This record gives sequence, C-alpha cells and structure tokens, in this order.
Amino acid sequence: MARRSAAGLSLAALLCFAWLWPAPAAGGARQQPAAPGETAERTLYRISLRLDFDARSFAGTQTVRWVNRDDRPASVLYFHLYPNLRPVEEGRAADAAPAPDEPRLEVTEVTAAGVALQTALEDAGVSLRVQLREAVAPGAAADLTLAFKGTVPEIDADETSLPAHVIQQVGAALRDTREIRRARDTNFRARGVMLLGGFHPVLAARDGGDWRRRVEPSVGDTVFADAADYEVEVSAPRELAVYTSAEETFAFQMGEHRRAFRARGLRSFALVAGRTLRSDSREVGGVRVRSVYTAEHEKTGRRVLQVAAEAARVFTARFGPPPFGEITVTEAPLVAGLGSTEFSGLAVTASAFYVDFDSPAMRNLPELVREQRVSVEESLEFAVAQGVAHQWWGAAVGNDPEREPVLDEALAHWSALLYVRDAHGEERALVALEDQLRGVYQIYRTFGGEDMPAERPAREYRNSFQYAAVVTSKGALMFVALRQLLGEERFFRALRAYYEANRFEVARLDDLRAAFVAEAELLQRRAVTRLFQRWLSERHGDEDIAPPNPQLAAALGVTAGQPEPRDRNALSRLGRFFWRQMTRIR
Repeated sequence: MARRSAAGLSLAALLCFAWLWPAPAAGGARQQPAAPGETAERTLYRISLRLDFDARSFAGTQTVRWVNRDDRPASVLYFHLYPNLRPVEEGRAADAAPAPDEPRLEVTEVTAAGVALQTALEDAGVSLRVQLREAVAPGAAADLTLAFKGTVPEIDADETSLPAHVIQQVGAALRDTREIRRARDTNFRARGVMLLGGFHPVLAARDGGDWRRRVEPSVGDTVFADAADYEVEVSAPRELAVYTSAEETFAFQMGEHRRAFRARGLRSFALVAGRTLRSDSREVGGVRVRSVYTAEHEKTGRRVLQVAAEAARVFTARFGPPPFGEITVTEAPLVAGLGSTEFSGLAVTASAFYVDFDSPAMRNLPELVREQRVSVEESLEFAVAQGVAHQWWGAAVGNDPEREPVLDEALAHWSALLYVRDAHGEERALVALEDQLRGVYQIYRTFGGEDMPAERPAREYRNSFQYAAVVTSKGALMFVALRQLLGEERFFRALRAYYEANRFEVARLDDLRAAFVAEAELLQRRAVTRLFQRWLSERHGDEDIAPPNPQLAAALGVTAGQPEPRDRNALSRLGRFFWRQMTRIR
C-alpha cells in the first residue's frame, strides 16, 4: 500500500487504519477457536511504540494473541526481555539498577480483559513468567496486553570505528580471549543512529510442548522465537527516519508523526532510526530490496543495494520464493567484534565497512587502511550477501542459534559464496572461498587455535575468531563438498525441499541431513551421512581445509607456543596481514 501524506488523512485511510488496528479482544485469556488459514496458528503481536530518540528511551504496549499448538493445556506463558541479557560474570539481581552502558527493558503491567495477571521475573530479569487466569486448551488462543518501557546506552564512536574492528580481531586471534555477546551490541544509539534489536517482550519458543525458558549468552546469536505476525505502530518525530523489519503501510500525522508496519512470519522485529538515514530500493522477483544508509555513505549504500538485489535474485532462483515481501539491508555503527547481525527482514552491517575510498576523507586515514581497498570492499560485499541469505536460513527456516548455530551460519555463508559464483563467475568464487572461508580456518590454526566439531552449542566457542573458523568456515565448506558429491541437480533439489518443508518452522540438523539423504542415489546415502559426520562432528579440518602455515607464522613472528609478535617489525607485518585478510568475523 502506498505511503500516505501526513498533511491530510483521507476517510479511506482512516477506515483502513481502523481495520489494521482492531480493539484488543475482551476476555481474560479466554478460549478462542483458531480460525482456518496460515496465520491462525501463529502468534500475533500488535504493538504501539513511542520512540524518544534524543532521550534514548521508548515505551509502548503490545497485545499478544498466542495459539496453543500443543496437545496439552497451558496455563503459563514465558516472555524474553532480550535487552536485559547480561554476561554470566555480570549477573545481578533482577531488580538491580541497570548498568549505565547497558540497555534495559521493563514490563510495567500485564493484563487480560483489563484484569492484572500475576508475573515474576526469572533468569536475572531476562525471562518473564505470566500466570494465566485459566488454562488454554489445545487449539485455543489466549489474548493479553503488556505495557513496557526501556532505555538504550550511547556507544562511544571510537568503539565502532574500522580500526577498532581490526584491533579487536587481532586481539581475539592472538590472546584467545573469551567473548560474549552483550545486549548493548544490538540495542544502542551511536553516531546519530539508533538500533533496537529487541525492544519488546518476545514469547519464548516452544520445544516439545515446553517453553525454552532460559537464554544463555554466548558468542553466537541469542534471539530465538517461533515465527509470528506483526502489526506495529511507531510514534516518533517527523524528521526522524525509521526503518523496520516490516513493510511500512502508512505514515500520517495526528498530533505526532506515526508510521504503521505489517509483516507475517517474522522471528524478530527490529528497527533502525536516525535523522540522517536515507534509503533506496529495487524490486527483484517479487520482493522489494532496500538499502538504508547515512547521508555521508550514499555512494556505498547504493552499491550495497546492487549487491543485495543481486543476492536476492540468486537466492530466489536457487532456493525458492523470498520469505518476506521486503528485505532491508542497513548500516549501523556496530561495536568492534560484530561485523554484522541479522533480524527477520532486516540485515545490519557495521558502518565501519561503509568506506568510500574515493572520498576526500580517506586522505586522513593511514596508508595501511587506504591500500586495502579491495579487501574492504570485497568483505562488505560478502557480508551483505550473507545477510540477505540469512533471510532464507535463520529467519524463514528457523533453528536454535544456541544449540545448533551451524545450521543457519553455515548455510548463509555458503550462500554468500554461491552469490559470488553466480554474480561474478568461478574465478572470483575461488578467491572468495580462499579469503572468506578456507583462509579464516588456516589463520585460526596458524595462530594456535584448536580444531573442534562444528555442531556444538554456541556457548562452547570462545570468541568470534574461533566461531568463524569452526562454525562458519567448516560448516560452509561442508556444502562445497556435498555439492561435489551429489551434483548440481540433486544438491539444489535437496536444498529447495529443505527450505519448503521447514519455512516458518524450526528445523534441526537431522532435518537438513535427511533432505540430502532423500535426494541422494542409493549408493550415495551412506556417503552423505559420513560427510555430515566428518565435517560437523569430527576434527578433520587440517586434512580437509588447510593445516597451520609455519612459514606464515615465522614471517609474522608468531610461534605455536607464543602467539605474540616478538618485535615491533613483526607487529607491523602482523597488522598489515590482518588488514589484507579482513573478513566478517564476529
């Protein structure tokens, strides 16, 4: 639907808006038969959000309809308050004052039919337990309303710069430090841009008839939810550009500027806002692809649009129809160590990578940076392609990023390699395979990292360097081997079948393996099973990818037992090496 002018809201618009925002259903957690149709079984969020950009705060209400898809009654619901997630060592009481450099989300009231429900915070304030007034029978629905408010921190610009990203990357390689994702990584304001990656209470995912109650921080993604439908209204100053996971259906002015968004089948709803944000879009195979960027990064933002649109075209042709009507790729000043992050309908890449090497500002950067133009631009292209691929793998086909992170990470990064091949040819694809996948693993091993299985839970990987080398690289390279084993036709037929069977569901590794076994010839089936076992469950990285490179280690002044450069010249060589080898390492 076209965007409407804020100056005069027509009668037709008012009638349509009334349809979009029906009054909350009456009746405390009352039983309601699920209507037939695709969305009847999915959770529905109707959210009204008021955003105070300058105060770094927000407040809102959400009406949630949850349908009990299990075969047992349920009398308790669990919501996750992701901005309250803290590393274990920083754990604190649920009612403790929030740290000034961390976001905070507070639920102030939970009601059903105007009657307050009993609630309790658990897991240090990350999980909210809601006791319903009566059990919800299988196939029936519960309606409740939550009021919430929150704040986000201001991130120092120095934490988001390109040098900061590279320094962090070098430190992870040299010192093997443990990294844990923080809530501030995806809920913050910095450099005039605000990212809200988890501003509202999210129903916990269901697993075998039980709630996934706990959220465990790790180096991997933390948001895990079942697919849901969203209808969201955002109130914010008119001069503030707001882009979200969903398609904008209205923009209008009634005392304050409001925008309405609507989407189906999302696992998360995120937004990015800023006064200098711009956008450009393109229609590709039934999906609108949009690039969002700051005014100073317009040239790079338009190049990102070309990459994202071509990636969407490749993935639609290879995997199946796009899961959403709109896919947005945006920059945001992510902190060092987080090159990109993905939400349903919204892929975010660190602003640090939006470098225009032809701009006058480049003269102020060190030659070490300026001489790595090809490396930086190719890294950005690969990151954008894998961000779009995550809309198929992770957003549409869901998986538990805590228990089986290899499912979406490996497929998304292999898909980025597929994009390079289909868009630029085999020669460029071989270079990308070496730089973005095989090279990452070899560098990791050269700097003393230990080979390990790629199918482990996210908490078992120490930092972004290890995560990228093992989960991302080994996992993605398995698909290269699998494609060689099965051939083009059988391989892509299996992948399309996996996508279609698991779209808007939560898949397991067994589902992926079964899809490829089903398409294999009879004599190939054991080979497929062995290939999954070898690449994901065992330790054959040095044989299958590349062993440590002693010549490289010697040239950089690094030894297996002493992963620190021995002299200043070695440190200089090490710095240049990492700039040349820069990849999207979390």
